[in-house]
Amino acid sequence: MSINSPDTPDYVLPDTVEVTTPAQLRAIADPLRSSLLDLTLERAATVSELATAVGRPRSTIAHHVGVLVDAGMLRVVRTRRVRAIDERFYGRTGRTINVGVVRRPGDTTTPVCVNSLSVAAADSVAAHEDDTLYSTLRHVRIPRESASEFWRRVEGLVREFTSLPRDGATVYGFAVGLYPTDQPVLPDPGTATADLTDSDDLTDSDDA
Repeated sequence: MSINSPDTPDYVLPDTVEVTTPAQLRAIADPLRSSLLDLTLERAATVSELATAVGRPRSTIAHHVGVLVDAGMLRVVRTRRVRAIDERFYGRTGRTINVGVVRRPGDTTTPVCVNSLSVAAADSVAAHEDDTLYSTLRHVRIPRESASEFWRRVEGLVREFTSLPRDGATVYGFAVGLYPTDQPVLPDPGTATADLTDSDDLTDSDDA
């Protein structure tokens, strides 16, 4: 069941849409198409409205909207009759885009996915320089099952963020990530003490 506020967006929107093909991955990897997807998360929009928002020619936006429609990322959610022409309003096919394992048939190479944190890093440079960037980073040793359960809770927070009523003149980015690292791990308690020598962590009584 979708989690929607009365204001955002103004059409029925499933919670998720899966990206499982190279064509879909290419579609969302383009920065302009990514912006179009973000804009339609606020409300359904016409090609003309999207072109005005991003400052690009209508023909250019029509092409990119077509790519997203073909990839199953956008769809027509309603139409409006204007001067004997049906004007189409486009909306997303899912509030959250989940990128799964994307491979071509017979391809055994590691799939390449969009790194949202890399995009956020570049997107947040100006905020960092203006001292308006809110960010934090923590490393915690936990089981994989705990990481998966925690991420499901994070996804709920992301849905809450994207459902906030739109207002004001500034668009804020919200980036989250959960990933394994090569950070060092403490030994089990008690195992390190037996390995200590006078030259390590023990202090000679004459130096006290």
